[in-house]
Amino acid sequence: MESHEHDLREEIGDEEIGTKDSGGLQPRRPRSKNRALLDFAGKLTLFPGEMMKADIDRLRENGFDDRDILDAAQLIGYFNYSNRVMDSLGIDPDPNTRFKKG
Repeated sequence: MESHEHDLREEIGDEEIGTKDSGGLQPRRPRSKNRALLDFAGKLTLFPGEMMKADIDRLRENGFDDRDILDAAQLIGYFNYSNRVMDSLGIDPDPNTRFKKG
């Protein structure tokens, strides 16, 4: 999360998502739709075998449609994969690949 925190804030337009405080990300209370997506991403990342229909239902309850959910699952899975490959090989993220709007 450390290397993507700035990008996440810009992408979802929510500066309340968290702050860096000497020990890492300190969560605040983001808007409900963002919170639902972040909870889904966290669970899929840390506990993929525990995913349930209720996790998808919560996304739907917060305004995500099936395409949004599919996109989210694929992106989360891709980043988990690529981060694990880079970590296993000792590759540091390229600072020039940061997300830039416009």
